[in-house]
Amino acid sequence: MIKDIKVEDIKIGMYVILPLAWHEHPFLKNHFLVTSLKEISQIKQTGVKELKIDLAKSKVMDATPPKEPPLPAAQPSHVVVPNELHEAIHDKKLPPEQKAKLVQQHSITMMSNLLENPTTETIKEAKQGVSEVVDLILTDDETTFNLLKITSHDYYTYTHSVSVGVLAVSLAKEYFKTSSAHDMHALGAGFFLHDLGKVNIDNAIINKPGKLTAEEMQEMRRHPALGFKLLNDTHQLTGEAKTIVLQHHERHDGTGYPQGLRGSDIHIYGRICAIADVYDALTAERSYKKKMAPFDALKLMHEEMKEHFHKGLFEQFVMMFRAR
Repeated sequence: MIKDIKVEDIKIGMYVILPLAWHEHPFLKNHFLVTSLKEISQIKQTGVKELKIDLAKSKVMDATPPKEPPLPAAQPSHVVVPNELHEAIHDKKLPPEQKAKLVQQHSITMMSNLLENPTTETIKEAKQGVSEVVDLILTDDETTFNLLKITSHDYYTYTHSVSVGVLAVSLAKEYFKTSSAHDMHALGAGFFLHDLGKVNIDNAIINKPGKLTAEEMQEMRRHPALGFKLLNDTHQLTGEAKTIVLQHHERHDGTGYPQGLRGSDIHIYGRICAIADVYDALTAERSYKKKMAPFDALKLMHEEMKEHFHKGLFEQFVMMFRAR
C-alpha cells in the first residue's frame, strides 16, 4: 500500500519513494528503507515537500529515538549469493543437464537479490558469485552446452541478466579461445551486470506490456549511463564493466545508443554483449509476444539484423548452438 506523507513526517523504518530523478539526490536508488537520521536529513536537503512511502515494506520504529538513534534490530546480513549456487557448481555428481538447471535457477536468485539492493557490498558479493559461474563455463563444456539450451520463460531484468551473462561469457570463451589477454572474471561481471542501470528506471516502463512511447524510450535509453554511474559510485567499475555497460546497445551500423558508435569504434566486449542481449530478448517470453525458438531467432538476426552485429562474432555465436 502506497501512502503520501509530508517530508517532516519521515521516520526511521519507513520505505520511501522519492519523486526525484537519479541525479537530484545522493542515494543509489530513489526507493529505499530509511535506517538513520542522517538519511532523513539528506532527504530533507533535497527540497522535496512531500513523498510516498510503501507501507508493506516499511518497518517503522514506534519508540522515540534518543539523541543517538539506536541501530535497527539485529538482522542477518543481506545474502546475495545463495549457498545452493555454490553447491550446484561444485557438485561433481550432478548430471550436466540437472547442474545447468540448478545453476541457472540459483543465478537468477542471486541477480534478483542484487537488484533489490545494489550497494558496494552486494555488488562485490555478486561479482564473486559470477566468478564461480564463469569458472564453470570455462571448464565444463557439457554443463555450458546445457545452459545455452535453456531459454528464458520471462523477461524480467534478473532473468535476462543471467541469460545474457551465460551467453556472452560462452561467446567470449569461444572467440578468444586460449588467449590470456582478457580477464574473463571481469568480463563476466560486466556481462551479468550490463543492465544494472535499470534499477533506476521506472518499473512501469521496464515492465510495460507493449511498445514504448518516444518519451519512454528516451528514458529507457538512460540505463547504460545509469549503470555506469552506479558501478562508479560503488567503486566497482572496471574497464571491462565500463565498456560493456555503456556499449551493449550500440550497433555495427551506427543505429544503436547511447553514442551511436559504428563499426570498430564499438569495443569487442560491447559487441559480444549486444549479440547476447538481442538473442535473449527474442527467445524470452513477454506479455505481448511469444518467445521465438532459438533457430528462428538466429535466422531473424541473420536476415533482418545482420548490419547490427560484427559478422565474425555472430558466426561464432551461431556455432555455439551446433548439435553435439
